[in-house]
Amino acid sequence: MKRGRKPIRLGLFGFGRTGHWVAHELIATPGVELPWVIRSGDKHAGEYASRLCGFQRDTGMIHSIEEISSRFFRKHRVDAIIDFSSSETVHSYAGHVPDGLAVVWAISNYCAADEKVLRKMAERCPVLRSPNISMGINAVMLAAQILRRLLPDADVQIVEEHFKDKADISGTAVRLARKLGLDPKTDIRSVRAGGIVGRHEVIFGLPHQTLRLVHESISRSAFGRGALMAARMLIGRKPGLYKLDQLLHDNMVEAVRSMEKVRTPRR
Repeated sequence: MKRGRKPIRLGLFGFGRTGHWVAHELIATPGVELPWVIRSGDKHAGEYASRLCGFQRDTGMIHSIEEISSRFFRKHRVDAIIDFSSSETVHSYAGHVPDGLAVVWAISNYCAADEKVLRKMAERCPVLRSPNISMGINAVMLAAQILRRLLPDADVQIVEEHFKDKADISGTAVRLARKLGLDPKTDIRSVRAGGIVGRHEVIFGLPHQTLRLVHESISRSAFGRGALMAARMLIGRKPGLYKLDQLLHDNMVEAVRSMEKVRTPRR
């Protein structure tokens, strides 16, 4: 962390399998503070997530969702909240979050009622909705869309690989297919084997050459890193409903402009 730079304070909803990994990543990252974690029940209430994650210090006090109120947010101020719980949790806190507070909503499955509450909250707060918060896969999605435009005649196929017990087709692969104008039923190949966390490959077939974009999740810690980066990009933005690829696109445009400034010789 740079000298004089204030740490970023984050609140976390959800402490299941993925939430545990996310909490671990946030606690381990310099310049990040995790003052509290919210669970749906009262299991481990009053304990510290840091201790449960194997750290020898006290941070990330665990609270029950029943404690959430406007007063809770005033008493336990944070710069952003990250939600890895379940879709119905947003109904418990949406009406209590302070105006302008950044919300990273990393929920995969949700219904129309959940989205309605999310959109209402986005009228007061910058809200990022991202079913897959891994920064790498969202970068691949953005790159794939650019290549699709540059190579309109390429044959495009998607291969997704996951652990053997995953029954459904990857939602990320389906979303990727739709962004590329492909048919999820015919243009996605699925592999189920062992304990593969998640691998997505986009293949662009051209005469005499093949181009491949690959993203592989090695650990669920990647979700924590992605959520942290998303929160940093979201804090300070105007209220509204954002997508991660939108924020990445904005960053890419800024990067290209910076490169152009470097390349342009001074007169």
